[in-house]
Amino acid sequence: MNKPCILICTVGTSLFQPNLEALKKDLADSRIKPEYRPLAEACQRGDWPGVAQALHALPADDRVCGAEINSIASLVEKEYIPADCGLFFLHSSTDKGRDIAAILKDYYLNKGHALVETVEVEDLQDGDPKRFRTKGLRNLARNVCRIVRERSAAACAINATGGYKAQIAVAVLLGQALGIPVFYKHELFSEIIAFPPLPVAFDFEVWMRASGMLYDLERTSDPVPASTYAEEWQETYESLVERVPIDGQDYLELSPVGQIFHETFRERFRTDRSQVLPPKALQKHPPRLEKDAGWPGEHPEVEVFMKKVTDEVEQVVQCATFYFNPDLPQRTRFRCGAKGIEGIYSDGRFTVKFRVESTAKTPGEQAAVVASLNEWLSRQQT
Repeated sequence: MNKPCILICTVGTSLFQPNLEALKKDLADSRIKPEYRPLAEACQRGDWPGVAQALHALPADDRVCGAEINSIASLVEKEYIPADCGLFFLHSSTDKGRDIAAILKDYYLNKGHALVETVEVEDLQDGDPKRFRTKGLRNLARNVCRIVRERSAAACAINATGGYKAQIAVAVLLGQALGIPVFYKHELFSEIIAFPPLPVAFDFEVWMRASGMLYDLERTSDPVPASTYAEEWQETYESLVERVPIDGQDYLELSPVGQIFHETFRERFRTDRSQVLPPKALQKHPPRLEKDAGWPGEHPEVEVFMKKVTDEVEQVVQCATFYFNPDLPQRTRFRCGAKGIEGIYSDGRFTVKFRVESTAKTPGEQAAVVASLNEWLSRQQT
């Protein structure tokens, strides 16, 4: 079995606290061991390249070197990864996180690793627990998925030793979703704990049906009223969101699990779409604007939008309006409705709903067309 050649590492602060901080105290008291003096002096000066150089003089399994260096050395020793593997260090959006990531980058470049990159994870900090939970962990999942997507799952592994403990749970779930191994080394254990990928999977059809909500929640930084998705809500969506009470009303944000779920299946859909989508439409028809739906005939942009949907999404045959509200803003997306595929179009003032006639014959094919429509919409909005 081939070894992963890319190791994605979470980064903590153990190198600074307690390790280097303790050495600085020993330096002040003249009790420091000679082999640690250059390290403590460089740290006291804030000389991070000097800290990296001084770390080279110590054995990589010395606890003073910190969780990241200790665990990578153990992974190399146990032959889980090659000695010169590429490294990505995902660090918190704090000064300490940036400084430690810079030290690690210098350290491993000097050790001959051709690829060493640092990635700052926005909102991954401990000053605001809510922001950490709802945004920081999501951004961690998004960055890991991006690296795996760019480098391939077969090439990657995750080292979840450094950083906040909540990251371990997210990393293990990422490993299961992406099919890559996850490693962890506790400071009191001599052995690396390996979490190999298990033969389990999320439900692809659930993602396709929920794709409108997931794309929608991903592209907004603000909570969305839960009532927005009430008509399409299923109990299986609950673990994909965080519920936030605001002024007595439930709002939703994408949870870290939801981010992993969405990232995983969005990529899978890109590669497997031909296997799940129904055939292309052989004939296409212009949009129908139904007068009995209250259509006022004064929003030409709606007809333009429906025509674009029909022309550009291969499985769509025709779009036809069935609802208009001049005073109710909604969120533009596609969903599986009670009578088939529905589109929702809104400019923030009015809302139009329209049926999407397609070549889909089964509920699974309808869900796949919904996913294709939401993927198309996501491209229009970026």
